[in-house]
Amino acid sequence: MIDIRIEKTTTPKEKPAAAGLGFGQTFSDHMFLMDYNNEKGWYNARIVPFGYLSIHPACTALHYGSEIFEGLKAYRKPDGSVQMFRPIENLRRMNRSAERLCLPQVPEEDFMQILDTFVGLEQDWTPSEAGTSLYLRPFMYGNDETLGVHAVHNATLAIIASPSGSYYKEGINPVKIMIEAEDVRAVRGGTGYAKCGGNYAASNRAGQRAEEKGYSQVLWLDGVERKYIEEVGAMNVMFKIDGTIVTPALTGSILPGITRMSCIEVLKSKGFTVEERLLSIEELEAALKAGKLEEAWGCGTAAVVSPIGELAYKDDIFVINEGKIGEVTQMLYDTLTGIQFGNGEDTFGWTHPVK
Repeated sequence: MIDIRIEKTTTPKEKPAAAGLGFGQTFSDHMFLMDYNNEKGWYNARIVPFGYLSIHPACTALHYGSEIFEGLKAYRKPDGSVQMFRPIENLRRMNRSAERLCLPQVPEEDFMQILDTFVGLEQDWTPSEAGTSLYLRPFMYGNDETLGVHAVHNATLAIIASPSGSYYKEGINPVKIMIEAEDVRAVRGGTGYAKCGGNYAASNRAGQRAEEKGYSQVLWLDGVERKYIEEVGAMNVMFKIDGTIVTPALTGSILPGITRMSCIEVLKSKGFTVEERLLSIEELEAALKAGKLEEAWGCGTAAVVSPIGELAYKDDIFVINEGKIGEVTQMLYDTLTGIQFGNGEDTFGWTHPVK
């Protein structure tokens, strides 16, 4: 057990109306902070009023990108209680990201205590309207106060919370995705499997081009051969091809999504064949032209499951399932959100109650 000092705000904010919440625009009353030094270890764990961070101009994260983050949610159940969805998996992934960027690990037991304490304090910020949740953003950054590229000696772990609505303005309606043929997101041996800011910054140019053309996000190809499907900008991706579910294999350049993992487990429990393998753009094009690409969807914490109604690649535009949400996509959305919001039975043991 770690000692967490709690300083409650004296000026609590007014909670926003659920309508028009959007994603990540409003923040709760408090934030969690904890410091690290390679000689002292983790120390000074505290929950304080939400506010600005003070950092040195030579802060490692600013100059060399020593930063990682996570995203998970707390959900309001019908009985008024609050629960999280598979939080231990987010904490484990964050530690894997930390190892890749030479940031310090946080013991799982301590991490869960921190998360439970923080969310327990902020749980009143969890909205109750359908489709809303309390988005949780743990992040860690190196803050050595000297210039020079090296493993981090000092770091800060933080958690902030944001009551949120739908990630996409389209909601559960099918989105349009552009397959990126020029830029690449990551390569094997790089940081593609880590959830770090640099991966997302590197995707912004292609994302902006896609947005200017009317597309919601980019679908990435691999960074070496430029032929294998990898992931959508902020989500993993899955396809139903001739009755079989196909999703790109985790080869080191793709983020191992918690929602991706959950989708695979749900699909297998319902008897679907799931293939985790390399999927080339040529195979995808052939399936599209032959009418065998029956459904496509993205999956991630923010959007949960997002059906793809249109794919654009170079000069070709392909409409999937007549631009409608498919049966499997709908089943996954209903199953996962049912578990998350407490409307369905959690036969997998994925939920974690907030006390």
